[in-house]
Amino acid sequence: MQHALILGAGIMGLSTAFALDRAGWRVTVVEQDEVPNPRGASVDDHRLIRHAYGTQRLYARMVDDAYRAWDQVFDAVGERPYVRTGVLALAGEDRSWIEASRADYRDAGREGWDLTPAEAAVRHPWLVPDGLSTAFAAPGGGVLLARRIVAALHRYLTARGVTFVRAAARDADPARARLALSDGTALEGDALVLAAGPWAPRLLPALSGRVVASRQIVVYLDPPASLRDAWAQAPMLLDLSVAGGFYAVPPVAGTALKIGDHRFSRSGDPDQPRDASAEERDAILALAAPRLRDFGAYRVLKAGACYYDVEDREEFVVEPLSDRCVVMSGFSGHGFKFGAVLGQGVAAALTNRALMPHLPGWAAGRENPVPGLTEEAAHA
Repeated sequence: MQHALILGAGIMGLSTAFALDRAGWRVTVVEQDEVPNPRGASVDDHRLIRHAYGTQRLYARMVDDAYRAWDQVFDAVGERPYVRTGVLALAGEDRSWIEASRADYRDAGREGWDLTPAEAAVRHPWLVPDGLSTAFAAPGGGVLLARRIVAALHRYLTARGVTFVRAAARDADPARARLALSDGTALEGDALVLAAGPWAPRLLPALSGRVVASRQIVVYLDPPASLRDAWAQAPMLLDLSVAGGFYAVPPVAGTALKIGDHRFSRSGDPDQPRDASAEERDAILALAAPRLRDFGAYRVLKAGACYYDVEDREEFVVEPLSDRCVVMSGFSGHGFKFGAVLGQGVAAALTNRALMPHLPGWAAGRENPVPGLTEEAAHA
């Protein structure tokens, strides 16, 4: 039985462990913290999954494969930590992202409809239409309950006999599929998957200049009583542009309303504390305030920082570093939705090395998948 080492127990590492286990590999996962890791890029209340992707059309297509892969994960773990909400996309002066998303919906035959700002505000009484030029809505898409998914995968894999080692990695040797650990020991396998999130650029010189850690602030809010029912039925909100923008996650499954910054700081150290300063908090609130009615009546519950691993073009870096080692990095805040299917792809390529040359272009959203890459590794 072949043995795979995986560094990182975030969604990429756990999804790859899930797929390799199903393909008959023996799997060891190395993680520096508890699982779920509260410092990990994967561990927050929620992550969004949607087909609205601007000009990144192959990522929009990959969402269908992602849903199928999530179904396999949810069936295996025995729970479905997902809430369908639909999508509401808004645009001010810059309409480029929303127009590209609309065009892709039309070309793909997906259900969606245009709204005037006034129509959007009638549907969603928490919305201020002033300053908007257009809106677009779609019934598909929803919220992946990220922390619950990571915890469920960890329980499932532990019950399946996957080994979890709590240690930090000091060095990685891709040619030998070897990890040197901070306690002075080392592990070696037939394959090595490096999925270290925002810590990866520090560990791997090959990522230098391509991927950077990025401190991102999120704020949790309690809406005013008059708008709570409307928010309870709200879709995810995407107010994006080429310059950045913000997103809002409605309060689903007992979670709070969340506001996040779509801009990248491209700065910070993932080992730093995760408390947000008042200035950081207020900068996020200033993005959302013009869009949300009675914003002064919203109560801030908490604010904090997470860290992304950012690639400048927002293209995933899923590439072989040797014939025995694959790096998974550069997920730029939009990778979680693809975790299950990217894990399948990496497992398939390690199981059938003929697929390995096709992995980087597919993961980067530049090439369509070849047969076998997005199927379960056991059938590759």
